[in-house]
Amino acid sequence: MVRIAGSPIAGLVAFSAATNLGVAGRAFALPVEDPRVSAIVRGFGGRAEEDAAVGLSREGFTLLGAEAPGPGADDRIDWARRWMPASAAAAARLDARVGGLRIGISMVLEPKTAVLALLLAEAGAEVAAFAFAAETDDAVADALRGRGIAVHASATATPAEERAAALALLDGRPRLLVDDGAHVIRLAHRERPDVVAGLIGATEETTSGVTPLRAMAADGELRIPVVAANDAVTKTWFDNRHGTGETCVLAIARALDDDLSRSRVAVVGFGPVGEGVAERLRVLGADVVVVDLDPRRALAARFAGYATAPVLTAVRDADLVVSATGVPSTIDGTVLAACRDDAVIAVAGGAPEEVLPAPGTQVERLAPHVERLRLPGGRSVRLLAGGDCVNIVAGEGNPIDVMDLSFAVQLASIRLLLEQRLPPGVHRLPEEQDRAVAGLAIGGGEGRASSPAGLVDWRRTRFDLGR
Repeated sequence: MVRIAGSPIAGLVAFSAATNLGVAGRAFALPVEDPRVSAIVRGFGGRAEEDAAVGLSREGFTLLGAEAPGPGADDRIDWARRWMPASAAAAARLDARVGGLRIGISMVLEPKTAVLALLLAEAGAEVAAFAFAAETDDAVADALRGRGIAVHASATATPAEERAAALALLDGRPRLLVDDGAHVIRLAHRERPDVVAGLIGATEETTSGVTPLRAMAADGELRIPVVAANDAVTKTWFDNRHGTGETCVLAIARALDDDLSRSRVAVVGFGPVGEGVAERLRVLGADVVVVDLDPRRALAARFAGYATAPVLTAVRDADLVVSATGVPSTIDGTVLAACRDDAVIAVAGGAPEEVLPAPGTQVERLAPHVERLRLPGGRSVRLLAGGDCVNIVAGEGNPIDVMDLSFAVQLASIRLLLEQRLPPGVHRLPEEQDRAVAGLAIGGGEGRASSPAGLVDWRRTRFDLGR
């Protein structure tokens, strides 16, 4: 174990915690005398530029021409908005389509989600928000209420109160839902069929939400169109791999006060989130083994240079086990019993009960976001963030600039639902609209609307060269 203070990641952790901005895709002024700091930043997707607006070292970071946000919720909301130009542009493209439209948002309630709610309200929508207790920042909830948004959420809500709050959101009879995990969409189908009948549709943010929605559609039970914002390239390539991968690893390091450079880690699941987590852990110096039941993904992990193993083998010697599947019971009682004593368990991405201890497990709180699980067999492990998504509960969530992309996709998905009135089922955002979001983010307007395939004369082959 190497404590963070004075380690090569100290400045990086401080920068992420203070600003909630991403490393990937950002330029940094890096200390030439400290190649390890430079290597880690580059490994996280950052690049070195002498005149960059952010300076980074083991001692900390500097922001040139700007100050980090203050601690107040309004300060953090305004800071997030500053770094979300793609979402602002996508909201502006809604024009009058959302004027007077009731929109319910069920997502992690923190500054970035607050910006989404405010952008929709400024576009003319009547917005209400819900969040689960573990995903609610009460100060942000109060700030949103102060800005005219109805909020049904509390960080101290019991499960019964969470359910009542979600039903209160639905009883406002929204015409559109923006969901994360599809929990409110599914609750509406079970408990408020009259509300479902009045819905134009919904959008879904995550893999763990799209999966049950596709199962609902296959069973003929999904009665509205849902745009799988999660499946857009502009969401998955950046949010899942870079945003979640980066912030989950940094949140784990902060919760443990360990730079993870000497850790043996089992990453369970090698989808985009697992790829991002494994890559960042390796950059920090951890020894990573990957677990995936899909042989194609396991093979991809081997080709990326990772050892692979069955889960019970992989966790046996691991100091840290990170579940990145979004599947309930991934780390069940059998897996926990196979872990070495005092191993750390964390969830990246996350689904309810992704970590599911055996009956009889005793829980002891050790520190903020750290619990000891005393297992029935006598061993114990440490669980981070109560088994919820570690970067949300023990960190600031995905970086602002990454969520700018995700929320721009959500806004493009809302526009699609209003323009086309799709049939019930799960739908992808069309490629040209996905491409347009990337264009907004990269500063190229709306991007090229047509696919490269549309620019190719398929009739012309090499046999025609020189003719």
